[in-house]
Amino acid sequence: MKFIHTADWHLGKLVHGIYMTDDQKEVLNQFIQVVAEEQPDAVVIAGDLYDRSVPPTEAVELLDQVLFEMNVGLNIPIVAIAGNHDSAERLSFGTSWYRNSQLYLTGKPEANFQPVQINGVNFYCVPYSEPGIIRQLLNEESIHSHQEAMKRIIGKIEEQLDPNTPNVFVGHAFVLGGESSDSERSLSVGGSGCVSQDLFTPFHYTALGHLHSPDAIKHDKIFYSGSLLKYSFSEAKQKKSIQIVEMDEKGDFTIRYRSLTPKQDMRELVGYLDELLDTSFYEKQKVDDYLSITLLDEGALLDPIGKLRHVYPNVLHLERQTVLKDMKEKKLLNVIGQERKSELDLFEQFYKEMTSEEFSPEKKRIMTGVIESVLKEEL
Repeated sequence: MKFIHTADWHLGKLVHGIYMTDDQKEVLNQFIQVVAEEQPDAVVIAGDLYDRSVPPTEAVELLDQVLFEMNVGLNIPIVAIAGNHDSAERLSFGTSWYRNSQLYLTGKPEANFQPVQINGVNFYCVPYSEPGIIRQLLNEESIHSHQEAMKRIIGKIEEQLDPNTPNVFVGHAFVLGGESSDSERSLSVGGSGCVSQDLFTPFHYTALGHLHSPDAIKHDKIFYSGSLLKYSFSEAKQKKSIQIVEMDEKGDFTIRYRSLTPKQDMRELVGYLDELLDTSFYEKQKVDDYLSITLLDEGALLDPIGKLRHVYPNVLHLERQTVLKDMKEKKLLNVIGQERKSELDLFEQFYKEMTSEEFSPEKKRIMTGVIESVLKEEL
């Protein structure tokens, strides 16, 4: 059984004020070509097909075109789920008749968790859902975090899972130990959006979306496909790819990676203004790439962004190294200053930031007593 694992297309994505739809169309045309060459038994899309719940018309039309070409034109089954950027209701539309052409699109979780069966492999599709949705779906009042929700979902799946057949989990989650980037929307405040790796032990292969690097996690059976394109400069050094998974009847598998070439890459340049504008330098560059430029010059510069965009039309971000250095030093001084404050001073600062109210003498008296009591216990 051969399937292609992909995710995080984010159709309709806006990066630094530029819609990426044309770039996405270019790379998805390459993706369709790979599907045509590989002739997989299925294409698995692990969430975030769109970048927002109400995507622009062009994004909807592009997804419609791509799914049609793969599913109808190439007769390839598609297994896809909603991610945290998608609208579960929007992606659920038409699923009852899509299945007739083997387009298995799961927008909302279902209580029975029946797998999609293709060529002897069971695909358990679990779209992204807030813990409250799962709590209501399973009538489990104890579910308050993503970890608890995922644990109960997989527990339900295990009640019917046959360990002697290949089982693939398709989900959209932040697994503990994964490395994030700036373009990913946080699933929750703090660490309550994370799920542990051990939950996925029952599955031979776990196909995930959400984290944008294919190297986001190192695990024998848990994999992120990564996004098709770079969506922030924190991803500039990532090598984007799609995963070709070949699995035997025991669930053992091998993985191959195929890269797609973006019309315009997202890169970082560092140097002096005169150096970057020198013909001998930029003639060796792909000047229409999306660029973040850090200038090493000190002192005043006259219209550096205008001069740079004359050569590099897609400069999306410009900063000065001296500014970055000043910001780091300021942050360090703030930390040092806070270290010198008393426990009461730090709490007063925290109280004002959280409530926007004054820290009254009465509150100060009460907190002083609490702090002194705690300090005595520590002695």
